[in-house]
Formats: sequence, structure tokens, C-alpha cells
Amino acid sequence: MNMQEAAERADSILDATFGAIRPEVRWTHGETTTGSCDLSRRRAVMTVISEQRRGGFLGVVERFWRKSGYEITSVNTNREFPAIYARSPDGFGLRLSIAGKGQAFFEVATPCVEESDVAGPTTPANGPDYRGGPIPRPDVHDSFWSSLGGLSAGVGGTA
Repeated sequence: MNMQEAAERADSILDATFGAIRPEVRWTHGETTTGSCDLSRRRAVMTVISEQRRGGFLGVVERFWRKSGYEITSVNTNREFPAIYARSPDGFGLRLSIAGKGQAFFEVATPCVEESDVAGPTTPANGPDYRGGPIPRPDVHDSFWSSLGGLSAGVGGTA
């Protein structure tokens, strides 16, 4: 596998993960970074994830990753800034972290592969495309994910 093929695999992991999140969230591409034999693809969620919904949001992703055969390698249960880390059977590292203002960030890091040129992601963002510039704080309010109502079951729980 070369770096372009690995980037396409990382994109497919992200596409499938976002496809499992219901209701859908708005997102934009983050920066792609390359190392000597690996790379990382990133996406930032532009939908505000309220503190009350963060555990449920992480739970949806965690359950999808487990169902997809990914090993959950670590969970940060911090109430304000929780995160989940996983690894695919083919060595890709996955991360979902919640940052300031309830903004979720996804990253898929590839294993070491054959060096090659890497094109940008081909999946269009379903929100504004901020590639090449700073990504602002989340600014999309959703009646479910941004709501203050209802308690979530926490990271790894059922909502």
C-alpha cells in the first residue's frame, strides 16, 4: 500500500463513521499531514455537540467502531473534553476528541506505507470547506446534538 492508497482508506473509514452518526452532523475537512511513511486525515465537526449529548455522541461512534472490528485502545472520560482512541485490524489509528465549545475532531492516522504523492480528499464536506485556513468554532446548531435536554449515558454507554 502506498500513501495515496492509505489516504483513500483513511477517507473511507471517516466516510463510514460519519455515515453511522444519526442525526447527521455538519463537518469540514481538517489538515492532511504527512510524515516520512505515514499520514493523517482529519475532519472537524461544525455542529455544536452540547455537554449533555457528548457521551451519547461518543457512544454512537464507539459502538460503530467496535461493530466495524476496530479495537478500542483508550477512552478519556473527562466530562468536558472526552476522547476515544481505536485501531483497525490493518493498523490505522482512529481518534475522536471533543474540544472547546463542543467541537468534535476526528483523525485517522495510517501505518507506515510506501512513500508516494497524496491528493486531497475527494469526499465533499457537508458544511463550509475551510481547507487551507483556520477552522472556526462550531457554529451549526442542531435540535438534537446541540440540545440541553436529556441526559446521555456517558462514554461507552447506551443513550
